[in-house]
Amino acid sequence: MKHIGLINPNTSRHTTTMMTAIARSYLPDGFVIEGLTAGCGVPMILNDTELAAAADGVVEMGRELACRSDGLIVCAFGDPGLERLAAETGLPSTGICQASMMEAAAGGRRFGIATVTPDLVESFAAKARTLGVAPLFTGTRLTEEDPLRLAADPAALLSALEIAARKCFEEDGAEIVIIGGGPLGQAADELQRALSAPIIAPIRSAIEWLVRTMETESRTSTAQR
Repeated sequence: MKHIGLINPNTSRHTTTMMTAIARSYLPDGFVIEGLTAGCGVPMILNDTELAAAADGVVEMGRELACRSDGLIVCAFGDPGLERLAAETGLPSTGICQASMMEAAAGGRRFGIATVTPDLVESFAAKARTLGVAPLFTGTRLTEEDPLRLAADPAALLSALEIAARKCFEEDGAEIVIIGGGPLGQAADELQRALSAPIIAPIRSAIEWLVRTMETESRTSTAQR
């Protein structure tokens, strides 16, 4: 069995349980997943300061998971600590922002982000620049309500994100829209099914990227023996 470690840089165990369950639903046979929750920080990362502060915890959790994992996922949209995590553990590693942006931009598609965190908008644009997909990024559309209040009300969250996603398509010219945030994972899954326009659920993106990478590495290792 291949073991994947899912790192939640937020302190909410409920969010870890939700994200791990979503990730597990996309795993093929032969893979298992374990979620780990940050021991300190905030229940939901809302700004650049909190995002940067989460990086050390991500690396620490990655070290703990590395001894029993074959691959790692950072489940916060912004991927705090991802580069350090990959370098220190030597394991295939991705973040939900990285994986979803690369999937969205495949084939030269124009993509937008719908999310709840206004203070992280610039970090999304910076990530697109880092990944080399900024020319395809149409921007971020935000919900209007308080992020924490929305996250606690699944029905309201789903409705608000749908409005934001439609603006990405109809007003910004996006061809595909990412629902930006680990705690938004359930809403992202539901919007994928509810809307006829293409929606990317970042947890699924990360799982699919990591599984492909791990399987490729396994085949390469076998061929070299």
